[in-house]
Amino acid sequence: MPSAIALPPISAVPVSAEMRLAYVWRHFRMAYVNVPEALIGYVGSQRPIEVADLADGFFQDQSPYPAAPNYRNWAGQQVPFFFDNRSEESLLSRQPGRVVVNADIISAAFYLLSGWQEYFSDARDRYRRFPYSASVQKQYGFVALPVVNYYFDVLKTAVEHVTGQPLIARRWNCSAPFAAFITHDIDSLRSAWKAPAKAALKQGQLGRFGRQLWRRLTQPDAWDNLETVADAVAEYGAASTFFILPESRPSADGTPNADYTLTSALRQRLAKLKQQGVEIGLHGSIGTAADLGQLGREIETLKPNHEGLRFHYLRWEPRTTPPLVEEAGSFAYDSTLGFAEHFGFRNSYCLPFYPFNFSTGAACKFLEIPLNVMDATLRHPNYLQLQPEEILPTLRPMFEEIERFGGVATVLWHNDHFDPANLVTGPRQFAEIMRHLQQRGVAFLTGSQIVAELCC
Repeated sequence: MPSAIALPPISAVPVSAEMRLAYVWRHFRMAYVNVPEALIGYVGSQRPIEVADLADGFFQDQSPYPAAPNYRNWAGQQVPFFFDNRSEESLLSRQPGRVVVNADIISAAFYLLSGWQEYFSDARDRYRRFPYSASVQKQYGFVALPVVNYYFDVLKTAVEHVTGQPLIARRWNCSAPFAAFITHDIDSLRSAWKAPAKAALKQGQLGRFGRQLWRRLTQPDAWDNLETVADAVAEYGAASTFFILPESRPSADGTPNADYTLTSALRQRLAKLKQQGVEIGLHGSIGTAADLGQLGREIETLKPNHEGLRFHYLRWEPRTTPPLVEEAGSFAYDSTLGFAEHFGFRNSYCLPFYPFNFSTGAACKFLEIPLNVMDATLRHPNYLQLQPEEILPTLRPMFEEIERFGGVATVLWHNDHFDPANLVTGPRQFAEIMRHLQQRGVAFLTGSQIVAELCC
């Protein structure tokens, strides 16, 4: 659906086959241990692994969407292969010391991982986000499948054939099969009383309304619970990452920001939590994803607590945000890229990656730790509307995919959802997810720890 919102102009350099290959191969070598360097090229390169060049000029144009994918069975899964018009041929043609890949998995991986569809599409929702409804993940039904990881599994098979040596997927915290990044966007600390008070007033129950108002004036708010959240996560041997929102004024379009201010008392609490192992990141307010000056002011406001970044309402403008974050120079990682409407893989990849800067034709310097699931996605009336007992069974296959490829499961559970009154996406449902991840042997890591393991 085209958007009526005025978008920044497209400012992209031509993307060559060499650029696509370098970007994809770099991420492949991050996903596996001790991958030799000069193994792969397109057909005609005389490399041990050659990939069919089937993009047919797609990347010289500005179309957001390629032709429909061809589905092939790989590793027991029906996987969509873009840029594949050789369905009559087997995926891999093998000879001693040589492999030809008969689908252009380099172009396909680049297309999904770089966010090409978002950059060149004009579709935006009312919050100025690229919507799930406009994505190839929605159109072809693979949002919960990390398709790029399956492409990499094809490459892994090819590398193992030509080298005669097994490739090992990375392990986390030395031995764990996958990692989990447990995060909380701190939007509200003062508003737990509002909904029940409004309901009481609407129903004419003035006594109940008065009790809610009195509680608001005399007791801590149920959502003023940072220590409770940190303790709940620590029960599983994990440390939280809190994204703090410095701006309390609504945005120019009326979208709310924080319902609290960064008082000296709150700063002291954050400092104490940090001493206990909690990580503090910046939750960039509405507008910061497109305004370097505004982002810079919020960086200064939160200093020194801004190891990572996530934008409020998951706002991310593909044409301006990646170079803006890079220019800010203050963040080792961002963790905004997930669909609000559906759990899964917005870039079809279950590992952290370097966003692609279309204006320079190179990878950004900061790492993206993609967001896989948000509490509001699971129950919000505009989104999935799951019942409480459906949440973990629905998410389990996604977690299995992440474990399969040694990825990172990023969970966003807002602090207000730890309110005991929330029986739908509340503390009980969060605990079920944490127990499941713990039982699967996950390494619970903060964003900075993930960056350290990937970039060492």
